[in-house]
Amino acid sequence: MRPSIRRTAAWSAAFVVVAGGMLVLMYSLQRSLIYYPDSSPVPSANAVIPGAADLTLRTEDGLELTAWHLPQPDPDAWALLYAPGNGGNRLARADIAAQFAEAGFAVLVMEYRGYGGNPGSPDEQGLAKDARAAAAALRELGHPPERTLYVGESLGTGVVAALAVTDPPAGIVLRSPFPELADVAAHHYGFLPVRRLLKDRYPTTEHLASAGVPVTVVRGDADTVIPTELSARVAAEAPDLVEDVLLGGVGHNDPPMFGAPLVEATQRLRDELSRRG
Repeated sequence: MRPSIRRTAAWSAAFVVVAGGMLVLMYSLQRSLIYYPDSSPVPSANAVIPGAADLTLRTEDGLELTAWHLPQPDPDAWALLYAPGNGGNRLARADIAAQFAEAGFAVLVMEYRGYGGNPGSPDEQGLAKDARAAAAALRELGHPPERTLYVGESLGTGVVAALAVTDPPAGIVLRSPFPELADVAAHHYGFLPVRRLLKDRYPTTEHLASAGVPVTVVRGDADTVIPTELSARVAAEAPDLVEDVLLGGVGHNDPPMFGAPLVEATQRLRDELSRRG
């Protein structure tokens, strides 16, 4: 074998080894690229939001998770289950929870396993169990599904879409949704075969098609985390789309995403469903 051919073969072999090593590393560490929990213990609910209470969610695999409940004096008030995104913990959702409560909703802010002092480690199946425990807790508190909305934020949109299949609500608000998680991964890591590598799929549009519940989508046209085109696909494929709310100049974590536009869109969905009876 000539020296130049030997060098080419050696470089090719080295490339295969390095690329293979990167794929193995990405596959083994992928959940650390999806979930960014703040595992710090969170203050009691009432210390953060006057009138709120700590709530224990018991999952089917034996975990006890702490969440927050913001009740309403009106027993007929609509309930809202809030599923956060992949980062931080419920303390970062205190303001939006309080805004929903001020808008008349009885609010349950769920906290995933591994977040906010809760036991366990997050993955798709685990978060699905956490969400089912939250839905069961709302029913035990006297909130019927026909007067309950789910609000999912970012990764939480995939969580509530799956929950709607097993525990259907009156409607769902999806803030910055994606058709499936692989679409987001392909946007950020297009040089990798992410559709083959991903363990956690979160097939949002597939679940919405199965659930068939009314949907409102809220998205920002300056979102660089979940591109607005992906959220627009969710809106286009929802079997019962009530509203597609596009926020001009708003990015993924900008204040409007945790403020009045989201609350008002949720109120409009509630009002529409009330009119439908």
